Amino acid sequence: MADDDYPQPDLTVKEKKEMAKWFLTHAPTGEIQYIAKDIRSVLMDEDVYEMAVSEAFPLYNKAHLISLELPNRTSDILVTTFGELDDTHYLEPRTCQVATVDHVKQACRAVRPARDDELPSSYVEEFRGALDAEVLKYVTETYPKGTCAVYCTNGKDIEGPGADFDLVVVISAVRHSPQNFCNGSWRSIWNIAFKDELQAVEVTGKMQVGAHYFEEGNVQLDAKHECRDSTLLQSPEDSAVSIAHIIHHHESEYFESLESSYSNLPDTTFKDLRRKLPVTRTLFPWHNTLQFSLTRDVSKELGIGK
Repeated sequence: MADDDYPQPDLTVKEKKEMAKWFLTHAPTGEIQYIAKDIRSVLMDEDVYEMAVSEAFPLYNKAHLISLELPNRTSDILVTTFGELDDTHYLEPRTCQVATVDHVKQACRAVRPARDDELPSSYVEEFRGALDAEVLKYVTETYPKGTCAVYCTNGKDIEGPGADFDLVVVISAVRHSPQNFCNGSWRSIWNIAFKDELQAVEVTGKMQVGAHYFEEGNVQLDAKHECRDSTLLQSPEDSAVSIAHIIHHHESEYFESLESSYSNLPDTTFKDLRRKLPVTRTLFPWHNTLQFSLTRDVSKELGIGK
């Protein structure tokens, strides 16, 4: 019986929307707009398309920590859950501004000064500001296309010593090169817990590297790593230097481990994926496998390790 003889089930509006949403939220770094364009032509249903993009884009933007330029060009803003005031308003803590974000267009529509109740107390701000300055210095030196922000996630109303509070450092670096058929990203989130009673600072980091190569194929890299560390609770400036050093140490260590792992791909994984004698009857050039170095390409596209 031919395939055409089998009845094709009709998908409900909800099923169509969920399928479209899945493809959108799983789009590689910097490619959701291309996916959206294709989905729109496949669906041929504007109502379903609008429902899907309205739900998918905010999730994608926050998960990928996208960076947008503020309308007044005073700064860039990271779209993250840590700076989210509501569905469309996000705090930029360095310049104390709140941006109105159009998630689907991935752009800022407007900006306003942040209110006092949206900002941490002067005591917490000393620590946040000092840490922001140190992290900004590190990101500027390490990631050519990097953006960072430091948010207060707990205890923002504390007025002085004697209580705990939490900060979070967010770092996002991207390299979009669709004309060369590749895109890449680095994302890291560092939760910083200031423990007053213990006079200690506990640091928990989550790092993620993503890359997509799509010239005559589809190769994706999605690597994640978590770590923990700690340091003494000191003055805002000294604490900031110590925390920034911890971040620098662990991120460098992780990238070096990735570099080491992927340098072995040509001699191990690539060989396992190929026939010894492919159907073309032409032997694979194992004597020159270094030309297939993912490590070199990832480093080049992210601008890391230079």
